[in-house]
Amino acid sequence: MAKSGKDTKFEQVVHRIDTEGELLGIREMEGGVSAQVTALEILLSDGQVATMIIRQHGEADLRRNPQIAADEYKLLQLLKSEGLLVPAPYFLDLSCEIFQKPYLVMEFMEGKTDFNPSNLNQYLSQLSTHLTYIHSVDCSKLQLDFLPKQEEIITEMLDIPVKMDKSLNEGLIRDMLKSVWPLPRTNKDVILHGDYWPGNILWKDGRLASMIDWEDAAIGDPLADLANSRLEVLFHFGLEAMNAFTGQYQSMMTNIDFTNLPYWDLCAALRLSKFPDWGLDQVTEDSMYEKHRWFVTQTLHAIGI
Repeated sequence: MAKSGKDTKFEQVVHRIDTEGELLGIREMEGGVSAQVTALEILLSDGQVATMIIRQHGEADLRRNPQIAADEYKLLQLLKSEGLLVPAPYFLDLSCEIFQKPYLVMEFMEGKTDFNPSNLNQYLSQLSTHLTYIHSVDCSKLQLDFLPKQEEIITEMLDIPVKMDKSLNEGLIRDMLKSVWPLPRTNKDVILHGDYWPGNILWKDGRLASMIDWEDAAIGDPLADLANSRLEVLFHFGLEAMNAFTGQYQSMMTNIDFTNLPYWDLCAALRLSKFPDWGLDQVTEDSMYEKHRWFVTQTLHAIGI
């Protein structure tokens, strides 16, 4: 049987990784939204069989940051060297000679996302603990100038005119944030995952196996990640789980000033207010509407509105 052009392209990738390697199989990975993710099974020249992931970023991410493949590759190298559970980056190709856009090749991490954990308390404990590991990386000894500043990302989000969903209080959220932005700095900048939620966490045998999809990574206040995760946990596991997750994080990060968390909660609510465009089933969407509105109402009340 003749090989397809797609097979030929992936064979070229294999030969760039290992000149004597052989492509054994190709598998498109499910769940990729912002990037095209493909698993390659490769027979290496030393006789070992390895599975590697090719990650090609989507057009929206490339428009936002044309260097996103190189930046994610560099970040994964740094995070792996710090002992975090992330895929090891193996190869970066910026030539656009095989595919029309850059790609990176990384370690295939065994595991699956889990939205129905058998032990929710252990799940939340591991989720919060590994977020503290990210935020505890000593940025002072790393070259991180390639990462964007979270404060600037929020500034841009507030400045861009958009059609606002009144039912989600987007206008009120924007007005409140614009009145206080930029926030006074009360915490040291840390590495932010940028999209730390259950869909970007892989689990194996009840243990957190890997934190994936770092294209939204930035430098900034750790409360930015915490707020985003809080709302995502609320969406998927409810109020009690959100409070448990938050409390566990706070108990481990006693050096952090949490005073501005309500404002970062509003940033998270604004960022995640696009869920009506995600094509969710009606029951899930209705539930998220209810939880989002509650989250915003409680946050505004905490601010004094």
